[in-house]
Amino acid sequence: MKKTIFLAAGLLFSVSTHAQILDVIKSTVKNQTGVDLSNPKTTTTSPTTTQQTPKKNTSSVNLGSLTSTQISSGLKEALNLGVTEGVKKLAAPDGFLKNEAVKILMPEKLRVIDTQLRAFGLGSLADQGVKLLNRAAEDAVTESAPIFTKAITSMTITDAKNILLGSDNSATNYLQSKTQSQLFTAFQPKVKASLGKVGADKVWNNLISKYNTLTGNTVSTDLNEYVTNETINGVFKMVAEKESGIRNNSVMRTTSILQKVFGAQDGK
Repeated sequence: MKKTIFLAAGLLFSVSTHAQILDVIKSTVKNQTGVDLSNPKTTTTSPTTTQQTPKKNTSSVNLGSLTSTQISSGLKEALNLGVTEGVKKLAAPDGFLKNEAVKILMPEKLRVIDTQLRAFGLGSLADQGVKLLNRAAEDAVTESAPIFTKAITSMTITDAKNILLGSDNSATNYLQSKTQSQLFTAFQPKVKASLGKVGADKVWNNLISKYNTLTGNTVSTDLNEYVTNETINGVFKMVAEKESGIRNNSVMRTTSILQKVFGAQDGK
């Protein structure tokens, strides 16, 4: 069959100017292979590829071995672990600064400042500016604990089942949907105070002022809003990392309830 198709294809190119021969070839190929060379799209058998959120194979999850209470307890414990460990790591000195996954860089619209300051021999000032942004985040992140606790304890049985059968970051996504706006409201004044506490506000005012003077430009940004959002993003990255670990690595299931609940979804 393949030989026929290749032969027909070769003939199509070599005698493409002869309409009658083309018709004969097309007819022969269609009769012997089912391939319509006049309308190849109609015989395509490969399905169209679409981008979809990966889904777990829920048929292999033995939920029958779990009670609703166990499912709920397991998911809450996993989230509590993720939040507790994540916040603890981020709140430590260099928790943001030396973790490349969450390190806060200069705001995008100000990154040209970094390049220009270094060109003028002021790289240490740029480094100090970035360092203090991360220090402010490390100082502010502890404000998240009570907000996360409230969201986790309010999780319903239905929420827990859907999360268990979901993707590797379903629990994190649930937590984010329940806390994002509250975290911003709680973090923003704390970040503002932290920026002042670590001296970031003065350093950045000096940094931007020097840049504007040296280049004749006028740039500014809301550092408070920027650091607040980056702090929140950092927390959820850490929670998602912990959740994925518990789902995919049995060693990270450090309690019996985690072993039982997440062991039921190992076949997915």
